[in-house]
Amino acid sequence: MRKEIIGDCTLYLYDCHSMLADIPDNSAIVSDPPYGIAFQRGVGGQGKHSVRNRKAIVGDAHPFDPAIWLSFPEVVLWGANHYAQRLPHGRWLAWDKLAGVPEYDDFSDVEFAWIKGRGKDRIFSHLWKGICKASEKGGKERWHPTQKPVALMERCLKEVAGSPIVDPYMGSGTTGVACAKAGRQFIGIEIDEGYFNIACERIRKAYAQPDMFVERPAPPQQLSMLGAAE
Repeated sequence: MRKEIIGDCTLYLYDCHSMLADIPDNSAIVSDPPYGIAFQRGVGGQGKHSVRNRKAIVGDAHPFDPAIWLSFPEVVLWGANHYAQRLPHGRWLAWDKLAGVPEYDDFSDVEFAWIKGRGKDRIFSHLWKGICKASEKGGKERWHPTQKPVALMERCLKEVAGSPIVDPYMGSGTTGVACAKAGRQFIGIEIDEGYFNIACERIRKAYAQPDMFVERPAPPQQLSMLGAAE
């Protein structure tokens, strides 16, 4: 096991299933777990991703069983439509990845998160598909095949009030970045050392440059008397 403490974020390089008993009972689970994409797609689940790390995701070759996380008081799990039959009644957050842009590829235009408890289903619209992104446009290639935008995970944090926020399948650390920006306590667990190192780097940068994921406004343009920008 390797442990890193960065601000209010505590990160573990370890198998989350092996440290389940060490996760505080009052934790809010917010995660995008491996849910069998490779298993469902066949052919190794390999697709065209503009990511720096193309290796297989640990655990993604088998269907996901969410049972061990359902006892926590607050839970937000992405990709839940792929294992909905294993979930109790809850509510849904639908992420509209096109945000009004016409569909243009063969990949899904929407992703779904299951949220524990009763309430209204919600939609979050945020363009983030292929090279088209409404945020983090100045960043480098994506670090993880299933990486989510920080804006989406910030939206997820609004669904939970508990502390700490725990992401047992931390990946490249987007949930941790959102927590760092929001001043929320975070525990992240990742089994893959490469992704763990990326998460540590991104979270450090989030503390050092809290506005690094905020789009800078376009510089003002002077308008001519005819109304056209000069």
